[in-house]
Amino acid sequence: MAEAATADSAPPANNRGITLHTSNRPLLITGAMAAMIMQMLDTTIANVALPHMQASLGATTDTITWVLTSYVLASAIALPATGWMVNRLGLRTLFVGSVAAFTAASILCGLAQNMTEMVAFRVLQGLAGAFIAPLAQTVLLDSCTEEERPKMMIIYSQGILLGPILGPVLGGYITESFSWRWVFYINVPVGIVTVLILMTMLPNRRGPRTNFDFIGWALIAAAVAALQLMLDRGQGEDWFDSGEIVIYAVIAAATFWMAIVHLATHRNSIFPRALFRDRNLVLCAILSFLFGTVLMAVMALLPGLLQQIYGYPAIEAGWLMIPRGLGMLLSMTIIGRYVARMDARFSLVIGVFLTGLSLWMMTSWTTEMPASDIFISGLVQGIGFSFVFMPLNILAFATLRGDLRTHATSLMNLVRNIGQSIGIAVCSVLLSRNIQINHAELGARITQYRFPVNMDQLGSLGEVGDGALGIMDGIVTQQAAMIAYLNDFWFMAIVSWAMIPVIFLTRKPATKADDKGPADIPH
Repeated sequence: MAEAATADSAPPANNRGITLHTSNRPLLITGAMAAMIMQMLDTTIANVALPHMQASLGATTDTITWVLTSYVLASAIALPATGWMVNRLGLRTLFVGSVAAFTAASILCGLAQNMTEMVAFRVLQGLAGAFIAPLAQTVLLDSCTEEERPKMMIIYSQGILLGPILGPVLGGYITESFSWRWVFYINVPVGIVTVLILMTMLPNRRGPRTNFDFIGWALIAAAVAALQLMLDRGQGEDWFDSGEIVIYAVIAAATFWMAIVHLATHRNSIFPRALFRDRNLVLCAILSFLFGTVLMAVMALLPGLLQQIYGYPAIEAGWLMIPRGLGMLLSMTIIGRYVARMDARFSLVIGVFLTGLSLWMMTSWTTEMPASDIFISGLVQGIGFSFVFMPLNILAFATLRGDLRTHATSLMNLVRNIGQSIGIAVCSVLLSRNIQINHAELGARITQYRFPVNMDQLGSLGEVGDGALGIMDGIVTQQAAMIAYLNDFWFMAIVSWAMIPVIFLTRKPATKADDKGPADIPH
């Protein structure tokens, strides 16, 4: 135990905090980051390809979103088991197995012939890839000294954010140049190289073996699955007028409550109770959940808006997502060298404010506007993202014991994945519902005096009359969709700014001047 270590047994100052030793640390970090970026890319790389996949797989507008949500949902279900599986199988065995299975599932996704197969293979991909991000974070944290951890969190944050941001660009280029199937096949060479690096460079470290908390895992999985099903099917089933949706809601509420009670009372629960005694970690988990809803919802909505409303082809829609990456890299370059000296809470407030500001800027978009407006709001949003995610990871682990890191990384990734899944589902439902409402309201405003031709004579004009009605209906539909997108942007801006009060409840992390590092602070 770190608390019981004596002065004689303490590690040298230049190695303080390193618990994972390897013969080539840069290569190990490269392999871990490559695996994580590959996994994170798949959360958004398919976004731009969705219209092509919809036509190829015979899906509807409502069902095609399952390509995204099934992946995120499967990851959320598997994530709680990360700590136990590392202790049981070993760090290297689990990491290598996850990357190999993820690569194989990617091949199956590329071979899918219908929506049933695609959703099934995306579930397999999500289950296999669930462990990659927390294990990569564990490798980065445990292979560096305490002084190097802020820099490692910058590297980790770049991977987490660059994946979703570059995904639409890469997906657009691949879809336009080859086929949407290559969106998944591209994982194969990266997966093979990563497996080889991890097999040779990563020690197979194990923790103390414990019994698997199957009840805790099952409760969390049931709660997340029921909530996701309620959100995804609610619109089509008329929400709580449907008995099916009521059942999902009851299951979600009951299992969430039972999971909370179980985690609080069970001695060997799937997440150690010590995690929830760390105020910073708990509050950062809440912030990660809220941030996940905004991040993934924006990434899921924008490709459809750019292609369907503004008429950009897939590759140009992807390029218009690039400013977020530019803003993120610009801000990380500027603040990266100072992050260890800055109050992470102050950085978080800046990031949350800028994220909300960028979404507020997007609420002024119209159906006809220059691409420069899209570029500027994306740049501001990228800066906001980097000011949120990087300090959030530093703040979450600032006061946490070192032996709890693997469990903490899986918890943080779990709540972020749940937030991402809920964000996609809620914003998709709001978009679909508001399009219908807006279409009805706008259509009711079209009268004889606002129509360009005499409406009473349209029936006698044959195809010309049908064409005039079709054109008018298309205009109404476009305006209705635009208003629905703006409503979603308003919603996400409010969620972003709602994070600010939570930030002020966290404790200021220790600075370099403190004698104790994150792993040594007593609880």
